Amino acid sequence: MTAIVTDGRRDAASHLLFAHGAGAGMDSAFLVRIAKLLADAGLCVHRFEFAYMAARRDGGSRRPPPRAETLNGEYQAAVAQVAGSLGKGQQLFIGGKSMGGRVASLVADALWAKRTIAGLVCVGYPFHPVGQPAKLRTAHLQPLKCPALIVQGTRDPFGTRDEVAGYGLSPTIRVHWIENGDHDLKGAGRGVMEGVAETIAAFAASPT
Repeated sequence: MTAIVTDGRRDAASHLLFAHGAGAGMDSAFLVRIAKLLADAGLCVHRFEFAYMAARRDGGSRRPPPRAETLNGEYQAAVAQVAGSLGKGQQLFIGGKSMGGRVASLVADALWAKRTIAGLVCVGYPFHPVGQPAKLRTAHLQPLKCPALIVQGTRDPFGTRDEVAGYGLSPTIRVHWIENGDHDLKGAGRGVMEGVAETIAAFAASPT
C-alpha cells in the first residue's frame, strides 16, 4: 500500500491524486499549500510519494530521481488505491507538480479510456530539461485524448509561453498561463495560488 495524505472531504464529488516533483516530497511547502487551497475549493486531494522519495525520508540515498517512465507502475498503483475507495458519483483526476505531472500524463490516456479517471492536472509541466529546449517531452501530449489542464508560469525554464505555443499540443489540453510565474509560480504576485486552485476546481467541475 502506498502512503497517502488526504486533504478535504472524502465525500467530495471530485478527487485529485497529486504527485510531487523530482526533488521535493509530498510535504513540500508548495504541495501542502495547493492541497489546502484545493480542499477549501471543494476537492479532496490525495498526496503520495514515489518509492525513491520515501526512501530518502527514511534516511536512504539521495541519488537522482529515476527516469519518469520507470515510475508509471507506481503511479498506476496509487490510482488503483484511491479509485477503489471512491463511491458512486465521485470522479478521480490525476496529476502532479513538475515530474509528478509528467508521470501522470504518461498513464492518463490508458486510465481515461477505461473511465478510471476524468482528467489530468499538471502544474509546472517540464516540457524540456532546463537549458535543453530541443529535448522535448511532448510526443505523448500531441495525440492525448484525456481532458487535461496544464498550469504554467510564463517564465518557467522548463517551458515558456513562447516555446509551448509551437508544440502542437492536443486540443484536449488547456494551458492556463500565470503571468511572470516561474517553475514554482513565484514572481506572479499575491493571490496567484488561490487563483490556481480556483482554475483547477473549475476544470474539475467541467473537464470536457
